[in-house]
Amino acid sequence: MIQRIQSIYLFLAALVAAGLHFAIPVYSTAEGAPVYAVDHLELVTMFFGSAFLSLIAIFLFKNRKLQFVLGRLNIILNFILLGVLVYQSQLLSGGAAAPEKGIGMLIPLISIVFIALANKAIKRDEDLVKSVDRLR
Repeated sequence: MIQRIQSIYLFLAALVAAGLHFAIPVYSTAEGAPVYAVDHLELVTMFFGSAFLSLIAIFLFKNRKLQFVLGRLNIILNFILLGVLVYQSQLLSGGAAAPEKGIGMLIPLISIVFIALANKAIKRDEDLVKSVDRLR
């Protein structure tokens, strides 16, 4: 069903991936100007890909195995996105010692947490269905 807890987690993950990169800067330039993920096409594509996978997984509530697999793919995509963000932050002047990193680097981690919680709930539902099938 759409009203299950994993749907709420997946919706929150989609909301975080699709919305927060517009509002939270990823890092700041040497002059102090904030740089958002919207300024980089590859980041926007990956953020919207993550949001799209989360929204697709919400409506696959009848096929829990595919929903679980899409959650895992989404987690992998978010780890790749996190790697790209860390790589871009290392290219800034000052590297890891530069204090101008933004909190926007944590957006993929927040999304990963919500997707992991959703996958845990999907797994719990699948185990419940399997246990009921054993009783028949």
